[in-house]
Amino acid sequence: MTTALITGATAGIGAAFARRLARDGHDVVLVARDKDRLRARAAELHDQHGIEASVLVADLATDMGISAVETRLQDADNPVDLLINNAGFGNKGAFLDVPMADELTMLKVHCEAVLRLTSAATTSMRARHRGGVVNVASVAAFVPRGTYGASKAWVVQFTQGAAKDLAGSGLRLLALCPGFVRTEFHERAGMDAGNVPGWMWLDADKVVDAAMKDLARGKTLSVPDPRYKALMGATHLIPRNLLSRASSTTGRRYGPR
Repeated sequence: MTTALITGATAGIGAAFARRLARDGHDVVLVARDKDRLRARAAELHDQHGIEASVLVADLATDMGISAVETRLQDADNPVDLLINNAGFGNKGAFLDVPMADELTMLKVHCEAVLRLTSAATTSMRARHRGGVVNVASVAAFVPRGTYGASKAWVVQFTQGAAKDLAGSGLRLLALCPGFVRTEFHERAGMDAGNVPGWMWLDADKVVDAAMKDLARGKTLSVPDPRYKALMGATHLIPRNLLSRASSTTGRRYGPR
């Protein structure tokens, strides 16, 4: 039986990945900061699907937390076959309104943790000639959206570059770029998403289903839902100054996730 490790696994897209993978018969390692929520989620998945669900309490905004997950990914006796780098958050406020410490924490979680965990996972996977990594980014990667969008743009470029470098190794890497998803993301950041049109909201389970299909097809980029595919295609036609103004009303205050 294969094992998947999911960061940010207690809610939202991470929880949806955990449900999908457990339903498909994968053992799971759930990573997050909240021990109680992790244990409850693990027990639920075990009871519903009969798989092994273990928990790893780790804060990916710290070196200690990242190192703990790296160690688990490097465990040759209990290999991880699929890594889902989902942990992330948004900061409320425009550039210069957000404290620098919070900006740096975002880069730690969105960029450094993704880099280090992807490296740890793929090093082990390449030795076995199989495995996969899904790095959760955002459609914010493709429009001007301050530090959040810039960090997600890095995730996309890094993932696709690493996929190219690892071509022929038996590994698959995918950057997942959802739009607005109904999760705890905005509430946790204290963000008001009330001005987002209803048609722009996606279901987390459907986002995960699309990602898993694209991973199986060997794609390196997944933009779930035809509506967002059309919007992302339009970004190449719309002047960047107009994108920037639109972003200021729906992006810098909160990023799609």
